[in-house]
Amino acid sequence: MTLTDTPTDTADGRARESSAMRRIGSLVRDARRHRGLTQQQLAERLGTSQSAIARIEQGNQNLTLELLGRLSAALESELISLGPTGPTHLRVAGGHPLQGSVTVKSSKNAAVALLCAALLNRGRTTLRNVARIVEVERILDVLRSIGVSAVWDESGHDLTLVVPDELDLAAIDADAARRTRSIIMFLGPLLHRAQTFELPYAGGCDLGTRTVQPHMIALRPFGLEVEARAGEYHATVQHAGAPARAIVLTERGDTVTENALLAAARTDGTTVIRNASSNYMVQDLCLYLELLGVGIEGLGTTTLVVHGRPVLDADVDYTISEDPVEAMSLLTAGIVTKSELTVQRAPIDFLEIELAVLAEMGLRYDLSPEYLADNGHTRLADITIRPSELHAPIDKIHPMPFPGLNIDNLPFFAVIAAQASGSTLIHDWVYDNRAIHLSDLTRLGADVRLMDPHRVLVNGPTRWSSAEVVCPPALRPAVVILLAMLAAKGTSVLRNVDIIARGYEHLYERLVEMGAHIEVFHD
Repeated sequence: MTLTDTPTDTADGRARESSAMRRIGSLVRDARRHRGLTQQQLAERLGTSQSAIARIEQGNQNLTLELLGRLSAALESELISLGPTGPTHLRVAGGHPLQGSVTVKSSKNAAVALLCAALLNRGRTTLRNVARIVEVERILDVLRSIGVSAVWDESGHDLTLVVPDELDLAAIDADAARRTRSIIMFLGPLLHRAQTFELPYAGGCDLGTRTVQPHMIALRPFGLEVEARAGEYHATVQHAGAPARAIVLTERGDTVTENALLAAARTDGTTVIRNASSNYMVQDLCLYLELLGVGIEGLGTTTLVVHGRPVLDADVDYTISEDPVEAMSLLTAGIVTKSELTVQRAPIDFLEIELAVLAEMGLRYDLSPEYLADNGHTRLADITIRPSELHAPIDKIHPMPFPGLNIDNLPFFAVIAAQASGSTLIHDWVYDNRAIHLSDLTRLGADVRLMDPHRVLVNGPTRWSSAEVVCPPALRPAVVILLAMLAAKGTSVLRNVDIIARGYEHLYERLVEMGAHIEVFHD
């Protein structure tokens, strides 16, 4: 069967679409039965719910091309024929409220850190509930290229890694490495594996910039010296045991803290790390390292005391916690579409400030009783939001290191503030120029004024209007534009959306399951 990307704005078009969905549903049902799978088993392969599979088979579920491709792969059957594909674009028919519930997926930032941490372990590492996103796949490409065995289970959610005694760093996949800034977190583990080594670094990285220099400061006490030349980090290591004094991080950054932890984990003796991040991905990393036998005091604080061991050899099984930034994304989708929506398994520890600001703005929401994540540590709750009349907060909205408002959640407040009555100042002091991308909301009718590269003034409420927008080259602002399109009546087009897959797993499909009208198409 061939599927086209033609819009169906007429009654005849809608009827043809409904008929096509029923025929695809029958194909899915027949292929599933031929494979001897239940609806629940197919749902597990796809990372969705049994009820979603039932709706698909009944022809009552909107389908994206991405989902159809995944169905074909899961059923080992070509359900549809697709023509040549180019850049991925979205066609969004906005103005429709969302409904029901959605479950938060696991943290991509924690997954990336744990993949790097697996290099420390001589035993087998099994990571459960791993986000299947581009950033994770790039790190896996790098790990496999240097000899690490990384195998997904049949469900496609759990990953087992085995690191060889000798890594083939000369065979590293330089292209994959340069396409992820997370490659810098290889420095902490590799300083225990070789006295000299080279790593490609991502374009735009510079040892003189604020994003890289703090790593060098954190790792120098472990004997690591790094020079950048010809597009590579050239590293030399002179081991000197545990640092004689506490390491004081010049920046309370997440990846900086993680790199220091990775270096300290296999350094014999006690390492004290001050001004450490206590954010969610750092806590996941600490919990994993403890399973390997590393002693860590101060979990959740800004001072970590690490009792390292020169040899880490354990078969460990760790379930990654849920992603607070994805939770905030889903909450924002419900807020801007004025929907009643439940976001399940939200890591409430890392959303309390965001919820407090939203409550000040007038958001009505309820929290379920708290319960623990599968890692046995992170507090979760189900958050139910209701349509609310929002007003601007009295003070500006700005990020701070945890337990402050998460820097990755800040852009969502731009589209939320556009719904609110009054003026909201949003101060993105961490990233140079990211605030500029938020001004793209003006294309959809918002009043967003760029005050300088770090501050925007948002005036609301907004009468959203549909538009065609090219996706900004920053992940969170790109998602913000998509969420605004859900609120804008009419049909909008968001072009070149591949960056969204870097940090979100099947976001469009999940929004469609909640009632969004989103169509994926290609040139």
